[in-house]
Amino acid sequence: MKILKILTVGLSLTFALAQEIQAQESTAQEADYQDNVVIVLDASGSMKQNMRGTRTKKMDAAKDALKAVLKNVSPTTHIGLLVFSSKNLKNDWAYPLGPRDEQALIRAIELPIANRGTPLGEYIKIGADRLLEARQAQYGYGSYRLLIVTDGDANDPELVDRYTPDVLARGITMDVIGVDMGQDHTLATMAHSYRRANDPASLEQAIREVFAELSADSGDFSMEEAFELIEPIPLESAAAALQALSNSGNEPIGSTTAQARSVNSPQGQQVRQATNQNSHVVHDTHIHVERKLSSLVKIGIVVFIILLVVVKKLF
Repeated sequence: MKILKILTVGLSLTFALAQEIQAQESTAQEADYQDNVVIVLDASGSMKQNMRGTRTKKMDAAKDALKAVLKNVSPTTHIGLLVFSSKNLKNDWAYPLGPRDEQALIRAIELPIANRGTPLGEYIKIGADRLLEARQAQYGYGSYRLLIVTDGDANDPELVDRYTPDVLARGITMDVIGVDMGQDHTLATMAHSYRRANDPASLEQAIREVFAELSADSGDFSMEEAFELIEPIPLESAAAALQALSNSGNEPIGSTTAQARSVNSPQGQQVRQATNQNSHVVHDTHIHVERKLSSLVKIGIVVFIILLVVVKKLF
């Protein structure tokens, strides 16, 4: 009877501690969860041109659109503004990714002056690397988007081709807005979404649509939901995306295996196809499994300690 009583108490304590661990993880999830958006803004010389049929410069239209949209975005959303080629910025991070300071963010948006070329590939890496740092700091919770607002193709296309598959394979959502371009940007078929913006109104609408999608990214997928969404992807494509993700994790862009590096290789195309459809699902599933394993390990340790106590009492 004494043994039974000890075991009963041990099991009750184990169950109580398991519930406490789950409650703490739930609280941590709520505290750590953030939507994270890095905006890569083109400040190349062509952004000084007027949008067709208007007297509004492309840069001014982009600034006005960002200010109009961001004032209605949840204050809990972390925003980063990364500007390339601006004439007057000492730091390309006009607004570093982090908590919102509304006045500072508005000043940062108004600051850039269009000037030089379009080193887009270089800045895709800079922006994505910062998102990966944020994801690591938040233990995988949250959503991570790279929004590119540009009016021209890159001066470094080889870097765009090299880095874009890496960005997709890591589960970062890439949205691209082509500002008054004569033809679609080369990223149109590579990114998760591409929107044309040929006038100020459509530019604001395009940015608004991207931020409206944040709510769809919120929350964790259950394992059942994740596998239901992954199921339609061809097996080889899903395997390629999963392999690329597992090999890369939160490592800097460009440090993956050769399989994920080339957008023109069969493996790179598989990664792009799979991640364009469901990269956020793959990432959320990966994180979900890690959390479950973490909980099981903690509970296992507790059970082991309780059993040691029981054995000591018996002998």
